[in-house]
Amino acid sequence: MAINTDNVPGDNGMEDFGYNESLDRSIGKFASFAAGVSYISILTGTFQLFYFGFGTAGPAYLWSWPAVFIGQMAVALCFMELAAKYPIAGAVYNWSKILGSKIVGWVSGWLMLTASIVTLAAVVLALQLNLPRLWSGFQLIGDGTGSKDFAANAVLLGTIMIVFTTTINALGVRLMAMINSAGVFIELIAAVMIAILLAANITRGPDVFFSTHGYGAGETGGYLSAFLVASLASGYVMYGFDTASSLGEETVEPRRTAPKAILRAILASFVIGGAILVFAVMAAPDLEDPKLGSPDGSLQYIVEAVMWGPLGTIFLCCIVVAVTVCSLAVHTAAIRLTFAMARDNALPFGEKLARVHPKTQTPVVPAIVIGVIAILILVVNIGQPQIFTVLTSIAIIMIYLAYLMVTGPLLKKRLQGTWPPKDLKAGGYFTMGRWGLPVNILAVVWGAGMAINLAWPRTAVYGTPWYNQWGAFVYIGGILGLGLLWYGLKGRNHIGTLASHAAPAKVAPESKDVVDV
Repeated sequence: MAINTDNVPGDNGMEDFGYNESLDRSIGKFASFAAGVSYISILTGTFQLFYFGFGTAGPAYLWSWPAVFIGQMAVALCFMELAAKYPIAGAVYNWSKILGSKIVGWVSGWLMLTASIVTLAAVVLALQLNLPRLWSGFQLIGDGTGSKDFAANAVLLGTIMIVFTTTINALGVRLMAMINSAGVFIELIAAVMIAILLAANITRGPDVFFSTHGYGAGETGGYLSAFLVASLASGYVMYGFDTASSLGEETVEPRRTAPKAILRAILASFVIGGAILVFAVMAAPDLEDPKLGSPDGSLQYIVEAVMWGPLGTIFLCCIVVAVTVCSLAVHTAAIRLTFAMARDNALPFGEKLARVHPKTQTPVVPAIVIGVIAILILVVNIGQPQIFTVLTSIAIIMIYLAYLMVTGPLLKKRLQGTWPPKDLKAGGYFTMGRWGLPVNILAVVWGAGMAINLAWPRTAVYGTPWYNQWGAFVYIGGILGLGLLWYGLKGRNHIGTLASHAAPAKVAPESKDVVDV
């Protein structure tokens, strides 16, 4: 029988990094699971992006859902092993640092951080798609008919939401976890009920998914070309499961809890989200209706068509709850990543950003800084909506690249025979065993392929002019270039654990399982 040593000092993954405990370790099993689910957010992602996938490739685009799941599941399994060894704040940053090198860790952290802030700004815009439909009083700017009413009101509602998530995160992880868990509970029940409601109203069989319905005709590459573009709708949803591990320093029994939370989050999202998408297409009154491929129709249009009485209002309320907890989770994850990099002095003003409030035991300054930057990014949406769309797409690419900077070095360690550490199996922690190598190879190939597919210069995704069409290279190059400029001039000479966060030095026993930094 394995002995549970997760709560024994020096056996929570932090000893490998030399960090001192400073955060509030109070997150339980459901809260850990909820963090991953709320970031993926079944109702937010599927309802925001269905129109894009369906409008581009028709019903058969849904085959991208299981395809993305298989690829992301390979990544998740790699992350589960890492979470079983290193359940630590800023998971992707710290994992790539200890598996690869200081520069690999910094680049992955920088890409993940900038992407997370842009993602926060993008998620809160979903409020505009739902709140004014729930009550016209939420259209605070104009009446919705003006040329800029929609965008300006979206920014205002989004700003209010970011102020809310900033406040909750600043007040401590316990309050955040409580609100997030309650919201996820509501979201899961609502998602299941929507799937059941749609299933009860199906009007056609599954053969609808085995026809191209004329999509892709006349295009270079035929339907495959349309399908690859439409697959972005699925690729944009199924990520963020690493949040469960990024909260590892605040989780009880993290080496056992975090891996299970990652697995349950991605499985629940795939099954429930997939059921909603499949039954929605089978229940749609008319597949030729152009509103199905339009942002003002989309999946909401189908669900509302089969509802009766007050269910439509209840449905919209649940969507708002989902957007709220998704925003909260994205903000929380970005804060932990900022804190993790700052305590390594890997960001400007590291000492201030890494400061933990003595009462709430949470990093307050990162919460405020991220909130302010996200609001500033929101303002771009008023006058340059296409640029905002490009930046949102690029944020997803940067997250996939950050994931690749974990799975790539991890594969190298496997090939060198230094991974997985023997204490995983010996302690009863999660490990893939002999399946680790093929799964890891799939994770790397998938990550590289998806990044290329996401970045491909398509006018259907990025529009014009050329610098938007090639935005993945132009903007990521600019973001990475600015970061590397700071790193080269100052960062690389100062990176190292801040004295205020360093664990007391001690002589470590010899071990054959230590992974070289």
